Amino acid sequence: MTDLSVHLTAATPDELQAIAERLAQGCHGGDVLVLTGQLGAGKTTFTQGLARGLGIDDPVTSPTFVISRVHVHPGDGLSLVHVDAYRVGSGAELDDLDLEADLDGAVVAVEWGRGLAEALSPEGLDIVIGRSDDEHDEERTVTITPRGERWAEQLAQVIVP
Repeated sequence: MTDLSVHLTAATPDELQAIAERLAQGCHGGDVLVLTGQLGAGKTTFTQGLARGLGIDDPVTSPTFVISRVHVHPGDGLSLVHVDAYRVGSGAELDDLDLEADLDGAVVAVEWGRGLAEALSPEGLDIVIGRSDDEHDEERTVTITPRGERWAEQLAQVIVP
């Protein structure tokens, strides 16, 4: 099987957000983006760019303590459901958030969701953000792997700057 992953480098947080903005252009309602990376890797920064790319003006902050936030599109575009699954222990607990109710009209971005959130939708992206151990190094590596037929076909076209 061919690896359909795209590997990118972002030198700054702005470049990381720009990658997410480009991905937003290919998103459809029901897409689930699973964001993985160590603490401080840039998962929330990425989600801020995603929101901007979707046309959402709300400030996007980490939903660590509230677990999920819904950012409603100001017009008729896709909303963003931003989830922090760090404290979610199982798929059943994630199901309790009733994210499926928002799927048709929203993109769902789940931080720390690997192994839990993929089952929410057959279409989406697995995004791994890596960083150096040097806290002053802003460069990030981003590996984006498509899930589902649509993303497998369109990822390269959407992400090319």
